[in-house]
Amino acid sequence: MHLYLIRHAHALDGDDDAARPLSAKGRSQIRALGRFLRGSGAFEAGEIWHSPLRRSADTAVLLAKRLKAKARLTTVSGLRPGDSPDSIVKKLLALRRPVAVVGHEPHLSALASLLVTGKAAPPRFVLKKCAVLRLDRGGGAWAVRWHVSPELV
Repeated sequence: MHLYLIRHAHALDGDDDAARPLSAKGRSQIRALGRFLRGSGAFEAGEIWHSPLRRSADTAVLLAKRLKAKARLTTVSGLRPGDSPDSIVKKLLALRRPVAVVGHEPHLSALASLLVTGKAAPPRFVLKKCAVLRLDRGGGAWAVRWHVSPELV
């Protein structure tokens, strides 16, 4: 099982946090990330989960388009910045196919830390905006396969 944890791309500031759209910088980040992942063949998720916040949904949609992926996009509860990662872990353990999760900090770092170390805190990972962390599960344990930050692509 492969899991891709993707932090949303750069977004505009705004009073309504849930409605903040991606900035031009964020759209550029997605183009570069999509080009890199498509060219490397390193992305194989058939489903992309995202939080209900606009910047996360926009990131998921644009990334799927850039990858030319036929991945199903799904809004999933429990992916907001302050949500506990426990409910997502339960959903992930039931899966047998690769999935990508587009979300926010500090939630994604807590989720990755919980999966790999068994504890959400202190966080053992830092995901910059538009970064991807791939985790693989085998033998009941999760391990880091690779981590790509936007400045590398």
